[in-house]
Amino acid sequence: MKAATSRIAVGVLAAALVAGLVGCSGAGSGSVDSASRPGATASQQGAAGPKSAVRLIGDGSTAFTGPQPGLPEPERLKPGQTPPQFVVFSWDGSGEDGQKLFSHFRSVGRKYGATMTYFLSGVYLLPEEKATLYDPPKHAPGRSDIGFNDTEGIRDTVRELRGAWLEGNEIGTHFNGHFCGADGGVGTWSVEEWKSEIRQAKSFVKNWKTNAGLKDEKPLPFDYDSELIGGRTPCLEGRDNFVRAAAELGFRYDSSAIDDQLWPKKERGLWDLPLQLVPMPGRQFETLSMDYNFMVNQSGTANGDPAMHRYWGNQMRDGLLQAFDRAYAGNRAPLIIGNHFESWNGGTYMRAIEETIATVCVKPDVRCVSFRQLADWLDAQDSGVLAKLRALKVGQAPAGGWTAYLAAQPAAPSGPASPAAVEKGAGQAG
Repeated sequence: MKAATSRIAVGVLAAALVAGLVGCSGAGSGSVDSASRPGATASQQGAAGPKSAVRLIGDGSTAFTGPQPGLPEPERLKPGQTPPQFVVFSWDGSGEDGQKLFSHFRSVGRKYGATMTYFLSGVYLLPEEKATLYDPPKHAPGRSDIGFNDTEGIRDTVRELRGAWLEGNEIGTHFNGHFCGADGGVGTWSVEEWKSEIRQAKSFVKNWKTNAGLKDEKPLPFDYDSELIGGRTPCLEGRDNFVRAAAELGFRYDSSAIDDQLWPKKERGLWDLPLQLVPMPGRQFETLSMDYNFMVNQSGTANGDPAMHRYWGNQMRDGLLQAFDRAYAGNRAPLIIGNHFESWNGGTYMRAIEETIATVCVKPDVRCVSFRQLADWLDAQDSGVLAKLRALKVGQAPAGGWTAYLAAQPAAPSGPASPAAVEKGAGQAG
């Protein structure tokens, strides 16, 4: 773990990672299958889907329906152009349950023009009676630390996944059984065991109709083999071997690491899009940009003192806004935020996230996007420009302004080579 983590309260990060980001359940309220984002052009609105025939895949659980609606074309920065401020809101273990938080935050995203990444836990599409279809590494078949689902829960979750994708959101993975710690947890898995876990996560998405007996439901409108390009490991453990496995399986990014608010880099061909250290207002340390970590630092339990709920939610919101402000006015590094569909401490963290979305996603030059959209944009940029962005420290704006910092470099002089260069070249092997 990098040195920056020393600023986290002693023992808190370790407790957070071992405790396992518990909960990881799903939620939402009424759902729709088309977008109507404020300010979106016709091509960006999910309502106007691609004019192509639906091609069912396998048992019809998924289908190819054409390019995803709502994805903007990534553009390379022009010389001297200020980079946009990206903000990524991501949800671990996404599923729809009685809290109805999945569908609620879909609605929030539409209201404020934000697309997000939903990291689906594959076992949320596997009914309890079919649990033994899951063969987790280092555990007996049918074992899961977050349980499985029932038929109605699967139906509701698929409805939200379908609508979310049509609105331009990304469906990533939080894998399956959410095993943490030294006793067979994901941190002990080999590369081959990670590959097995990934294949099973895909299989539960690609076969939910058969497994849940929901043959008459509409398919998910994407091919998950091509849709799935990234994830976040349970408890942020096991990342090294996961990245090796993911690189071999064609993933494009990972969001399991910990870093400061800096511009991303690549590792083994994957974009490293980590959770970040952000201010903890009123405290002398920083914590991870995730609801769970704020909760651990505040109450240490999901059911803390009700008299403190509003204060704790405000503290998280203000910490995220401080992190946003120092990037927005500074190095413009993407702000990456992780969450769970949970009502911990009376739902105060859900309020904090919603208020953060409402505040930042409407500002000029701000793009609230999914990891896929961020990776697309990064891939479109000049490598030299990305290196200059990466050189800026947390909250550091270019001393001479963005125009000068990212100005086009003068071209190398052309014309006949110098005699010394000719002589040097003549001695080189062909």
